[in-house]
Amino acid sequence: MLEDSLPYSNIAVNDAIQALQQGGLVAIPTETVYGLAADATNIEAIQKIYVMKNRPANHPLIVHLAEPENNNLTEPDWLSVLTPWARDVSEEALRIIFAFWPGPLTLVFKKDRHVFNEITGGQDTVALRSPAHPVAQELLRKFGKAVVAPSANRFGKISPTSAADVRNEFTNYPDLVVLDGGDCDIGIESTIVDLSNGDCATLLRPGAITPAEIFKRTGVVVNKPGVVFDNQLTARVSGSFRAHYAPTTPLRIYSPGRLLDCLSEYPDIKTRVAVAVWDSDSSLNQDGISYVQINEVLVPAGSVEFANRLYRVLRDLDQQQWDLILFPEPPSGEEWDGVRDRLQRACFGSGPSLSSHSNN
Repeated sequence: MLEDSLPYSNIAVNDAIQALQQGGLVAIPTETVYGLAADATNIEAIQKIYVMKNRPANHPLIVHLAEPENNNLTEPDWLSVLTPWARDVSEEALRIIFAFWPGPLTLVFKKDRHVFNEITGGQDTVALRSPAHPVAQELLRKFGKAVVAPSANRFGKISPTSAADVRNEFTNYPDLVVLDGGDCDIGIESTIVDLSNGDCATLLRPGAITPAEIFKRTGVVVNKPGVVFDNQLTARVSGSFRAHYAPTTPLRIYSPGRLLDCLSEYPDIKTRVAVAVWDSDSSLNQDGISYVQINEVLVPAGSVEFANRLYRVLRDLDQQQWDLILFPEPPSGEEWDGVRDRLQRACFGSGPSLSSHSNN
């Protein structure tokens, strides 16, 4: 979104910078989801994030970095931006950065000794990314420091993709500065790749950027989750709990042609059901399920469009207080792994007893 399409954006950015300088929190737009940002060099400000989100103290944060000024060089000097935060930055890592930053890709490195444990969750690794949203980049450049910015929502809840979502999430914090950058383009959180184990790159969280795309553009092989190298486990990262991104309404995934079977599993909560249906299908076949009030909601059949709409649809349906929400099982393929991951975690954490999953 172009900056001049946002009225008073310069005033808003200056207000946000002032809040960060004073140790406050600011909700910022990124291309993925809105983040709750704090000065990454201010421990007290960072701790406010954990309190405001009710986030476990050992759940690490992602550091957001400004894109370096080009200064007429053939390539931006990313290494100087990384040096205060990361060590052992390999040539492979720089190839990935040159190809995908700024963008929806988070990279995990061995941390510099000066990085706060409050950022890393007590680990010896740090997660870094440079957001592609122009308003976020303007804020970072003018602020002159990095920020930490998990999603701007209560821990475990549906991530926000608009400024209105953030305000609805934190109604008890009317003084929170919310920097409105419009709706997020991508709609799910960044891909996370662990580069802290030497030359071995490992996917920790799928997203819009796939391992196949990374290999195609850089030649770097990204291994799938669960791989262990030299008896070293991969790092803990944001969004890795089994219950996450969850609505209060129970959410389930149904397989093609198995909607009736899915409904029969929940006899006590199937009076009013919202069913997401691929927009490529003409209509949901409701034969045999006339005893249930069903509301059909069309969702895009393309992976990019589906990701963009996922949290918006989940949030809207959750606010409508259905008894049950059903989503179609995403197709196979890497391009669907990100939304499949979010839906599975949302299903596990969904329902009124969400808080019982918070320590999972």
